[in-house]
Amino acid sequence: MSDRKRTDARAVIAYFSMEVGVDPRVPTYSGGLGVLAGDTLKAAADLGLPMVGMTLLHRKGYFRQRLQRSGQQIEEPVAWSPESQLQLLPERVSIPVNGLRVQLRPWRYVVRGSGGAEVPIYFLDASLPENSAESQVLTDHLYGGDDLYRFCQEAILGIGGVAMLRALGYRDVATFHMNEGHSALLTLALLEEQAGERGLAGVSDSDVDRVRERCVFTTHTPVPAGHDQFPEEMAVRVLGESRMHALRAGGWSVDGTLNMTYLALRLSRYVNGVAMRHGQVSRSLFPNYPIDSITNGVHVVTWTAPPFHDLFDRTIPRWRQDSQNLRYAVSIPLADIRKAHQAAKVQLFEKIYARTAVRLDPDVLTIGFARRAATYKRADLVFSDLDRLRQIVRRIGPLQIVYAGKAHPRDEMGKDLIRRVFAAGEALKQEVPVVYLEDYDMDIARFLCAGVDVWLNTPHKPQEASGTSGMKAALNGVPSFSVLDGWWVEGHVENVTGWSIGDSYEIATDTGREISSLYDKLEGNIMPMYYGRPSAFAEVMRWSIALNGSFFNARRMVLQYRENAYHL
Repeated sequence: MSDRKRTDARAVIAYFSMEVGVDPRVPTYSGGLGVLAGDTLKAAADLGLPMVGMTLLHRKGYFRQRLQRSGQQIEEPVAWSPESQLQLLPERVSIPVNGLRVQLRPWRYVVRGSGGAEVPIYFLDASLPENSAESQVLTDHLYGGDDLYRFCQEAILGIGGVAMLRALGYRDVATFHMNEGHSALLTLALLEEQAGERGLAGVSDSDVDRVRERCVFTTHTPVPAGHDQFPEEMAVRVLGESRMHALRAGGWSVDGTLNMTYLALRLSRYVNGVAMRHGQVSRSLFPNYPIDSITNGVHVVTWTAPPFHDLFDRTIPRWRQDSQNLRYAVSIPLADIRKAHQAAKVQLFEKIYARTAVRLDPDVLTIGFARRAATYKRADLVFSDLDRLRQIVRRIGPLQIVYAGKAHPRDEMGKDLIRRVFAAGEALKQEVPVVYLEDYDMDIARFLCAGVDVWLNTPHKPQEASGTSGMKAALNGVPSFSVLDGWWVEGHVENVTGWSIGDSYEIATDTGREISSLYDKLEGNIMPMYYGRPSAFAEVMRWSIALNGSFFNARRMVLQYRENAYHL
């Protein structure tokens, strides 16, 4: 790759995502979706796949979270300097957005794989003096503003992203991969290219088929309300009447609404959900479309803590190059696994003390819960019966819990969930220390997923598409204690890789039974094993690495995309 233009002759895979979490110093992600995108691009580089990433610059990030003593969330803009982490390129493109011509420029970040291959990621930026003040801020805030702001961003990502690829010299793109529906308008840009001088009014069935053959769509949302949709009046305002007419004529805008998921579904040759269970749920939501499953994975080298890096380097040859080799963790002595975990735990507790001035005890069973603060994730389920929790601690032994996670600025119910966790922590402060780390990001996640003893997850079934934090924990020998949903349906082996909460994934959520199951297993299985049978607990840790770490990783995931979606 030269400084400006692409010189590699191979056809590429263009991976579009509204957010990308590739580096803690580049805050262009909000959570799991963006971190997954970053892990995907890293694994592609490790495997030497000809891939390029496309996203927005998000000059003010998602937001910086501050938490008051009550748990009230305060949002602040993220201050970061693209110049310090990214390379500004000279190319420019101009696209019509919301009745104005918007100039875009690209910034580049290069992911270097374990074998030396490179995958560039391009960040689109509208903060140019040629643009109006209104247009300059369109690439500032990730998931910020109102629906109009977000739809303008989706136009920039999809239509502007295709235009920028061409300006950068990417003429031969074999596959356009849409990571969620935010980039679905790239299909419209491809139709315009395919139609050429005939224009969108002259698009034929054969044009549509050719575009469809080049597109892949990964859906991450298991509930209808989570799919982006915009009124036609807004779409006309942002895209223009001719483009909106083409979307209507193609049957891609229905009942006065442009649904980005349906647009991506109808113009993709391959569609997948992000876990076995999520594939099943997606097929029930969209029964007229063939939807496959490719279960998510995490980038092994990124999410393995330094003490385990050292341990694996000594005991598992080439684990960095081939994550399937983590199966051989079965041969690592239990004492070595305990020692590495204890080192990771001490590192986490040092970070907690530096941030909160709270001293946690490294000899006490520590539960971790960190994810987006959304009501369906039920972060406060473990606090449903405080008296029962107190009784368990008095009978079995001490317990401490570490939380982290942001609520979307417009999600008042999610913010209330954080306040409820704080209230429970205050009520339990004499019996169960509860710490909530503010401003959860990739840096905190690296410590937290590795340093707790048990990873708790309590989603309302079947609303967990996949979840990846438990996969990160497993790499570091931290077993999951989770409702059977998302990836845990595949990763759960009772008392081997962790423990389930409640009944089969095929049975609807019964909150009462899940609360009873949570307390019963904490009291009857997990805590007695941790305090009374430490070798048995260490065996669960080892199996978490060998079974789940070796499978739920980004290398395996990208290889499945290569075979099933990209046809390379």
